[in-house]
Amino acid sequence: MEKYLYLLINLASFIVPFLASFYSKAPFYKKWKYVWIAILVPALFFVIWDEIFTIAGIWGFNPRYLTGIYLGALPLEEVLFFICIPYSCLFTYFAITHIFEKDYLFPHQELISSALIIGLLISGMYFFEQMYTGVTFILLGMFMAFQLLRLRPRYMGRFYFAFGFILVPFFIVNGILTGTGIDQEVVWYNDKQNLGLRIGTIPVEDVFYGLLLILMNVVILEWLEERERYKRARQARVKK
Repeated sequence: MEKYLYLLINLASFIVPFLASFYSKAPFYKKWKYVWIAILVPALFFVIWDEIFTIAGIWGFNPRYLTGIYLGALPLEEVLFFICIPYSCLFTYFAITHIFEKDYLFPHQELISSALIIGLLISGMYFFEQMYTGVTFILLGMFMAFQLLRLRPRYMGRFYFAFGFILVPFFIVNGILTGTGIDQEVVWYNDKQNLGLRIGTIPVEDVFYGLLLILMNVVILEWLEERERYKRARQARVKK
């Protein structure tokens, strides 16, 4: 039974948000035509990144907790991770923004983003010899800089607020995957390629890796929805 552990973690993370998507007062399923694009595009990027780092021995997977089905160097469960977890996180982002109408962090969103960008880029360059640390920090810093300077989003306050809630299931799921409560870790890390700092059993880099993944999901979702709103507004003006 333990060989299904990683698969069950994925399914458990997905099933409740999926069922809750049909809640009539906040129907998340109506956003699916945007949601799946927002999930699959970053998933392709992360699967390629994951494949390269797995082959390089920067991290790997314990066959004890896997079904044994592989796509390239990656177990099927790892590929499903980039679908199931983003779905649950996008649902959480949607739910939090629905429940909390006030954007508490809006006045500070650019300051938070700017501080993160500077800190990430400097740290990424300084620790670039640790590939997981350097690549993750620099990619996240560059993506946030692009977003701040080019897209100039107005939803980052809501995103940071929602991410605080997302971190709760993140620590539970990643905790199990990195060995909390089980005999061995599901995902192992080469500590020569990271800072060696852990939150419990979780490498600190995983927080920023997860932040990049979910931020990419949210950016694409918000962009697609904004484009649709603009299209409808333009059509309405034409009709008048």
